[in-house]
Amino acid sequence: MTGGKLLRGQNRSGSRKGSPVWLRLGGLLGLGGLLTACSSVDVLNAIVPKGGVQITRNVAYMPGPRGGADIYRPIAATTPSPIVVFVYGGSWDSGARNDYTFVGAALAGKGFVAVIPDYRVYPAVRWPTFLQDNARAVAWARDHAAEYGGDPHRLFLMGHSAGAYNVIELALDRRWLAAVHMDPKRDLRGVIGLAGPYDFLPLDSDELKIIFGPPTGRAATQPINYVDGANPPLFLATDTADTVVRPGNTERLAEKVRVAGGSVETREYKGLSHELLVGAIAAPLRLLAPVLRDVTDFIRAHADVRSSGTPS
Repeated sequence: MTGGKLLRGQNRSGSRKGSPVWLRLGGLLGLGGLLTACSSVDVLNAIVPKGGVQITRNVAYMPGPRGGADIYRPIAATTPSPIVVFVYGGSWDSGARNDYTFVGAALAGKGFVAVIPDYRVYPAVRWPTFLQDNARAVAWARDHAAEYGGDPHRLFLMGHSAGAYNVIELALDRRWLAAVHMDPKRDLRGVIGLAGPYDFLPLDSDELKIIFGPPTGRAATQPINYVDGANPPLFLATDTADTVVRPGNTERLAEKVRVAGGSVETREYKGLSHELLVGAIAAPLRLLAPVLRDVTDFIRAHADVRSSGTPS
């Protein structure tokens, strides 16, 4: 589900190509034989319940082969639903929206409209182009929410790994959403980061050094350096067993937000892995950790509260 570079050290992040954790999941789910025939993500998506969910695929939010999004909506909704833009990970050099049907279906199953966009990655682009693409996807989701049963005034962002970096960066560094005529505090009800790298300098990976540019400018790429206490509510989750994106990323960011007077909640899970933190959202794996329940509770708690804290 995620690929990339493993960086050493408590404050660094990345991800490895391939997902050996899924070999262990094969035994857990009794799917070992099937996993040898197709990818584990394909298996997971194939067995995810989709009843009551309408899926609209490959809707263009910007031109180009990486400018499409999939939309998941609850069929039974009778009023406009909160809308969640989910940004997947992949170390900023890989990833595909089709791999995350299990996330979109799970969110729609809880009554939310989920938008999962693709975005351009390395080597086609470098920082900050993928952030600019994500900002365009968020603006599109807001502007077209009503067409898919969503409420543009109850907009959330959610991401895993590099995708968590992207959404937290949009929440804290106002210039990306400002470029699409949005403001994080005004337009976002909440932002969810799962196993995200938010404070990961210095870089060891040669590829990441290219992606994030010359050393003199890298401090400007770190979400933790934009904390000012004026952020939308944040939900930051990590796992103690994550050796790909160290839990310290979440701990340091959350502490800085709290000191600045910003709104942040944290969850620490035990015994999972970097991949399983998002994998546990899938129906067959929810017994491993209450990730979906905790995310759902956060969204519902903030869906009907304005940024000022007054009822909407």
